[in-house]
Amino acid sequence: MAAPDHTPSEPDEIRAEAKGTAQVPLSVLDLVTVGAGRTATDALRTSVKLSRLAEDRGFHRYWVAEHHSMPGVASTSPAVILAHLAAHTTRIRLGSGGVMLPNHAPLVIAEQFGTLEAMAPGRVDLGLGRAPGTDGATAAALRRTERLNEGADDFPQQLAELTRFLDDDFPSGHPYARIHAVPGPVQATSPGGVQSPHRPPIWLLGSSGFSARLAGTLGLPFAFAHHFSAQNTVPALDLYRESFRPSAVLDSPYALIGVSALATDDEKEARRQIMAAALNMVRLRTGRPGLVPTPEEAEAYEFSPMEREFVDSWNANVVHGTADEVRSGLDDLQKRTGADELMLTANAHSGDVRLRSYELIADAYQLPTTGETRAEPQA
Repeated sequence: MAAPDHTPSEPDEIRAEAKGTAQVPLSVLDLVTVGAGRTATDALRTSVKLSRLAEDRGFHRYWVAEHHSMPGVASTSPAVILAHLAAHTTRIRLGSGGVMLPNHAPLVIAEQFGTLEAMAPGRVDLGLGRAPGTDGATAAALRRTERLNEGADDFPQQLAELTRFLDDDFPSGHPYARIHAVPGPVQATSPGGVQSPHRPPIWLLGSSGFSARLAGTLGLPFAFAHHFSAQNTVPALDLYRESFRPSAVLDSPYALIGVSALATDDEKEARRQIMAAALNMVRLRTGRPGLVPTPEEAEAYEFSPMEREFVDSWNANVVHGTADEVRSGLDDLQKRTGADELMLTANAHSGDVRLRSYELIADAYQLPTTGETRAEPQA
């Protein structure tokens, strides 16, 4: 598939500079997790606080991920959440990590992210995935079809269509040539029209080789889900770099990886917290999704031998401990993978624990602080 024509993105809309003593830029991935005894409103208030903290401490971008039918994950509608966060931040890049393209009509995504771009000019990322972000039955309900494989197989075509809508450049004679995503470039061609020079840069997300190869072939930035597919990280990044072809978007590869990372003031407390998140994953993987349990509930839970094996494997890929231990683990991971950016996700029952983790990591890397005073968020 040939790379679609693009309006070149500004270099700093994709590449970032490391701050403090970090070897690469650090960013945040938010699943808007809901703990037992908490509400989605509580989770969204935490997301506002976390986005502000990330902005004030020099994290480069803040992404939210699309998931469905999971009580403990309130990020079903990334565009809606990003609009809310845009109203509470001023500088940090905001984006989807990602929108699951087969779940949506490309025109709808182009309209949503064109609107976000109008709200927060020059700081919106559009990360796209080809998985449903849920189970098959929920995906069928979202897409109004039982032909789920078709959505994944058609991903390159859907991507090309979305890009055309974002750039408003369908060729003459195409059935969609007279259809325009608004807000978008068509407004600049209307009488008296003035259009923003920015267009959300597209990122491809993946947990295997398919999107890695496609991102490389199209010359797009690539984000890999190391946090749940660690065994595939190095092969996928190698494939991305080997497949890379310079484009109007990038002249060389740029890849970030999502990393589960949790820092606490005490190593034992970090272990307690990640066990609760691991129990949540056990329940999800065995068809019993629920709210994120408390550490006390996880301590009282009797894991079966098979569950214990899963937990040990899962937690082996969570960088956790004191701030210094997490910094060392992240540095080692970056060296091993050659990632250009690390996007950290902190899964814990308590929003305060998650906020504290990012504060500790920022301090460990001597990230700058603006010292801004902000009002408490209202969800």
